Parts: sequence; structure tokens; C-alpha cells
Amino acid sequence: MSNEDHKYDADSLEKNQLDVGVHVVADERHKFDVASIDLVQRRLKQRHVQMIAIAGTLGTGLFLGSGKALSGAGPVGALIAYALVGSVAYSSLCSIGEMTSHAPISGTFPHFAARWVDPALGFAVGWNYFYTNVITVPVEITGAQILITYWDSNPNHAGIYTAIIIVFACATNVFGVRYFGEAEFVFSLIKLTMITGLILVGLIIDLGGAPDHHRLGFQYWKNPGILAGAQLEPKHVGLDRFLGILNVLVQASFSFQGMELVAIAASETESPRRNIAKAVRRVFFRILIFYILGIFITGLIVPYNDPNLLQSTGTAAQSPYVIAMTNAGIKVLPSIINAGVMTSAFSAANSFLFCSSRILYGLALRGQAPKIFSRCTNSGLPLIAVGFSSIFALLALMNIKSGSATVFNWFVNLSTVGGFFGWGSINLTYIFFHRGMKHQGIDRTKLYYWNRLQPWLSIWGLAWCIFFILINGFEIFWGFTAAGFLTAYINIPLFFGLYFGWKFVKKTEIWKPEEMDFVTGIPTPEETEGPYYPPEGFWQKLAAILF
Repeated sequence: MSNEDHKYDADSLEKNQLDVGVHVVADERHKFDVASIDLVQRRLKQRHVQMIAIAGTLGTGLFLGSGKALSGAGPVGALIAYALVGSVAYSSLCSIGEMTSHAPISGTFPHFAARWVDPALGFAVGWNYFYTNVITVPVEITGAQILITYWDSNPNHAGIYTAIIIVFACATNVFGVRYFGEAEFVFSLIKLTMITGLILVGLIIDLGGAPDHHRLGFQYWKNPGILAGAQLEPKHVGLDRFLGILNVLVQASFSFQGMELVAIAASETESPRRNIAKAVRRVFFRILIFYILGIFITGLIVPYNDPNLLQSTGTAAQSPYVIAMTNAGIKVLPSIINAGVMTSAFSAANSFLFCSSRILYGLALRGQAPKIFSRCTNSGLPLIAVGFSSIFALLALMNIKSGSATVFNWFVNLSTVGGFFGWGSINLTYIFFHRGMKHQGIDRTKLYYWNRLQPWLSIWGLAWCIFFILINGFEIFWGFTAAGFLTAYINIPLFFGLYFGWKFVKKTEIWKPEEMDFVTGIPTPEETEGPYYPPEGFWQKLAAILF
């Protein structure tokens, strides 16, 4: 697809607006046009973006969390939970992908919310999403450190390993986006190789190809069964199994969070419209193969009542794949898997740190965060934003002392709910975006990426995000504690406090369709897209398929 195929520039947009009687005048208070102070540079190449989209934030949530999902809901229950959350993640990425293909600029979806819904929503979404990502950084660093205990269980070394991981994660981001891209390219290859290998090994074990030559088939679906209960209503089996699925929904979401990273990096990507569109189109297959197929194979090779699934070691020992290998007599692979999972945890921390710093930078550009965070180096690195975000990585040291571990777990729970608010806001913003484009007579099918299932996808995603937020921590009502309730639901008043606080101070209003600005500060395809060269020969065509 060449740039010439897309006559979607500022002139055509303004003509469309005039034809339907729309006269949008940019208000300088909202700082829609920040081109003169936005100094980040487009240094991420196509292969970087594609690999980040496929595996950038794959971490411990998928590799280790799948075992917890299996024990909590059973093989079919876990499959239902992952499929549902996967559909919400997909709808969110389709929504942000289409908006980004129109406006590949710094600030990404918090700015989209401010531009097309309400400036106050952009403020609330931005700070909520910054917090969600910046807290996930120490979570993944802690996960990487715990994985090291598989080889070195000396508790006195935990602080040293944590500090080393923190330094490497921060250094990767401080060196600049090009080094971040190269690092994530390598880490993503490792993660994709590992998850593909695990699925194949799981299939071989299930079909009787392991050393014990025992064919499992679907025997664990018959005994102990396809659904596990939450153990909250043991006298009502059906209700208890339903509650088990609900419980796993929240856990599954942690595995999917961060998939929108590829759109957040759009302002630093070469030919962003073309490359982001290509990445988003492939996400469906990523979810189907790595998540849905992965959890399906997991349910075939390990029974949900296996006692090893209930041991929260934090290392590869609790991975259902390692449990299945151990049961089948495979001895070498578990240590290799632990190394791969440790790499994935570090990579996820690296990605979430990048994400949080760019969200903070985007807020600062438009006056919704201290201006100092918008400063860039000559090479286009928002160094102050990266440095401030890196400070939060030190929270990983809290988990070394048992007294601080409880507080740290509160942070973890809050970050999960924050992710639901992020997805929900993306889908809500898209609904407004779609309505505004239609009202102003703008043909969205001319975008580099658009989805014919919209706006129904975004409506689906928004509805389920609201549901996830409300049922998060529902088990607290079977053993109520004030601390547990606050941990589960404090994010709701925090989010709306940010929204109504900014709305009251700045006197903002919700944008009407005719008031939405689809032009100011948005570069044209001619400004962002480089020439397209079709792949020639076998190797180039193969690389185009993979990357």
C-alpha cells in the first residue's frame, strides 16, 4: 500500500468540514499543536514495532499466571476467561489503532480523550495510566528477581539481584529509543521462541511423545473436570464455578495489559501510520495463538487440582508447562524455561518503563503535568520523564522485607484496576471519535487502518471494562475487610476525583461532534510516511511476513 493510496491530509479534512458546515477553531488553552516543542524523533523501525506489538509486554502474567488461572477456574473456565479478556484487549487495540492511524502524535490516547471527549478525561486517563504502568515496572522487576531464586535461593542476595535488574532496565531506556527498540526486538524473539516451544512441547506431551509415552488427550477434562470452583459457595456448585471464572477474569487481564504500547510509541516510529496499521492487524492472531491456544494446551497437560499449581513459588516451578514436563520425566527444559521467563519479566519492566515515561511526557507537552517533564535531549529523549519514571522502579526493593510486602501488593492490585480504566477510556474515546468523524463528513475508510466492526467493537470493550472494574475484588464480600475493600475499589474514586477536579479547576466541557478538532497539530501522511518498497525475493518476503 503506497502513500499515494491515502489522500487523507489536512486540506481534504478542512474541505470536508466546510462542506458540512463545520468550522473548528483550535483553542490555544488545550495546546493541540505542540509540534514546536515536541522534540522526540522517529527512530523505531518496522521490525522493532512489529516485535513490540507481538510480544513487547509478554511477562510473568502469561508464563506463570496461566497456572493460577487453571487452578482457579479449570481448563474450560480459564479458556472462557482468557477468550473474553482477549476480545476486550482486541477491541481496545483496534480502537486506539484507528485513532493513531489518524493522529500518530505524542500523548497518544490520553490526548485523544482530551481532544475528542473532554480535556478533563484526558487528564484523568493520563495520570491513571501513568500510575498503572509505572507501578507495573517494580512488579515485573520483582518477578524477575524471584525467578533467579530458582538457582540461588539465598535471601541475602535478593537485594543485589533486584538492584542489578533496576539498573539495566533504567539504562536501556536512558540510552534512547533506538537502543530500547533493539533490546525489545531481541527479547521479543526470545519470548516468541519460548512460548511457541512451550505450546509444541505441551502438544507433544499430550499426544504421548514424552519419555513416559503416556497419552493424555482430554483425560483431565473428564477427571477432575472442565470447571473449578472459587471455594466461596461450596454448597452451590454451579454458582461457585461461575465465581471461579469471574475471579480468573481479573488475573487474566494482567497477562494482556500493555498491548497498546505499540500505539504509544507511534510518535517515535518511522512511517507510523503504515507500521502501526500492520501491527494492529496482526494482534488478533497473537491473541489467538499465544494466549488462547496456550491456555488451551495448558488445560490438557495439567489437572487443575495438581498441588504444584497451588504453590506460589514465583519461579518456573509453578508454571503448568514445567509441572507437565516434570510429571512426564523431562528434566532439562525447566531451567531453560526459567531463564526465558526471567528474560520476559525484565523485558516487560523495560516496556512499561518506556510506556510510563512517554505518557508523562505527553501530559507535560499539553500543560497537564509539570513542564519540566517535556524537556528532551538533542537526540530526542525525554530524559527528565524517563528519570522520574525510573525512580518508581526502586519500589521493587520494598518486596525484600516482609513488612513492606503487603503495601507492595496493594500497589499491584491498584495497577490492575487502572488497566481496566485505560482500556475503557480508549473505547469510550473511540465512540466519540467515530461520532465526530461521521458528523464532520470525514471518510474513515481512507485511514491506513480502520475496522468495519466499529463502533460495535468499542461498545463491547467499554461495557466489559465497566463490568471488570465493578467485579474486581468481589471475593472480599465473602470475608470483608476494610483494607481489602479499599485495595479493590479505591481506584474508582481516585479516577473520578482526577476527572472532576480538573473539570472544576479548568471549567472544561464535553466536546460536541461539530467542535471536535481533527486537524490541528496532526501531521499529514506526506510528513510522516516514508516511501514504500515492496519486498523482493524469498527472504525479503519472509521478513515482511514475520516483521
